[in-house]
Amino acid sequence: MLMTEPPPPKVPGQRRMLALDGGGIRGVLSLEILAGIEDMLRKDNDNPDLVLSDYFDYFGGTSTGAMIATALGLGWPVERILNLYLETGPVLFHPIARRRRVATRFGYKYPRSGLASALKDHFGVSTEFGSNDFRSLLLVVVHNSTTDSPWPLSNNPQAIYNDADAPDCNLRLPLWQIVRASTAAPVYYPPERVTLGGRDFIFVDGGITPFNNPAFQLFLQATLPEYRLGWPKGEDQLLLVSVGTGALPKSNPSLKVRDMNLVHTLKTVPGTLMAGASSQQDILCRAVGKCIHGDPIDGELDRLMEPRPTPSDFTYVRYNATLNEDGLRSLGLDHIAGDPERLHGVQQLDGVEFIDDLRRIGEAAAGNVTVEHFQQFRGAS
Repeated sequence: MLMTEPPPPKVPGQRRMLALDGGGIRGVLSLEILAGIEDMLRKDNDNPDLVLSDYFDYFGGTSTGAMIATALGLGWPVERILNLYLETGPVLFHPIARRRRVATRFGYKYPRSGLASALKDHFGVSTEFGSNDFRSLLLVVVHNSTTDSPWPLSNNPQAIYNDADAPDCNLRLPLWQIVRASTAAPVYYPPERVTLGGRDFIFVDGGITPFNNPAFQLFLQATLPEYRLGWPKGEDQLLLVSVGTGALPKSNPSLKVRDMNLVHTLKTVPGTLMAGASSQQDILCRAVGKCIHGDPIDGELDRLMEPRPTPSDFTYVRYNATLNEDGLRSLGLDHIAGDPERLHGVQQLDGVEFIDDLRRIGEAAAGNVTVEHFQQFRGAS
């Protein structure tokens, strides 16, 4: 059964949103931060069974963040999602034999079948994107390679492309396939072919769009009248919490002009563009919203938390960790920072053998979660 109306607010007069970055297996880091948020909310509401869908009204995610956001929107506790990552991670990132990769034009590292099977098993083959099983709204970011455009897909039943009577209604799309499309990272996984309204589209990871960090796009989806939700703005009306999968500031003081060749560009530009877009989303949120927590952005902007002369459109919180030597030492994780192999491993999208280290980083970053960050938005349904 399709959702016919957006779920009612958890608390009358207020709305809460949670945005989740892409980042492959580093989603484990995000999950440990989310576990800290869930634990804090359970204590604050004196409810040991509270899940994040009891508190948040709208989840948004890209790539691995889409997988987590979907599970949260369906009412899963964080522990269940974390167990899914721990159990299936080695399967999802089990490499294709090299001879098979060479035999294809694209040479994907991992097969489609493992991820597709896991999503079907856990979300259901017949569950639709607009399923009435959702307890909160969901935004999933994909890139439509057929039209060469980002597609931020929302299950808001009032949205223009979600008319249940239309043959190309997005709400009818298989949920597992939408999540699979958002996680189809180029080089790592093959694209996903999706049929909509009698047409086939090729989708790839939403991380190659400007919305690998979907936070500001989630705010727009909730408030712009064109998206047909129209939630009221205001720092006492709207809370946006954004959770990253680890920032990767890099410097290369030994780089020379002659090193900037085609191979170097192909290796570095995609990651550079994704990091820049993610940072820009964070900056926009801090400029338009009232930021009450977040790591420094750079030496010029710092944390961008100074009070504005006029009220902000929302209250904003950003939780993340910096995955370089200095960042990890600041979290008290010298044993990871001082080991080159482990330091490199936690920076990878597919470093499944370093899951335990990613968990430790996430747990340390979750130490920044405090009830004061949620002070104006206390209480849950």
